[in-house]
Amino acid sequence: MERLKKRPDFLKAAKGIRRVTTGVTIELCPSPGGSAGVRVGFTASRKIGNAVARNRARRRLKAAAQALLPLYGLPGNDYVLVARRETLTRPFDGLLCDIKSALEAAHARLSRSQSGDIS
Repeated sequence: MERLKKRPDFLKAAKGIRRVTTGVTIELCPSPGGSAGVRVGFTASRKIGNAVARNRARRRLKAAAQALLPLYGLPGNDYVLVARRETLTRPFDGLLCDIKSALEAAHARLSRSQSGDIS
């Protein structure tokens, strides 16, 4: 997995497909230039808490993404995992379920939008 680190990549993902669950928000968009791999970025705003809490939330998201995106991520897409306040307190198994369900919903929406049936 390649990491997203540039602000324009995060802004492009924010304009794409968004799915919100209890523990995480996932933003998805096609990679520019049709890169063959999965690219992923992580973010946690000040709403999460102080720097220690934000870093902990990002570490939890990174561990979950490392476990799930190789299995469920679609090549040629960028994913941004946005921490929510519940990211810190949610059991890790629950966080994994949240990410998996958000990925499935985002992929379904992506396939609908690519087939022309946008609703």
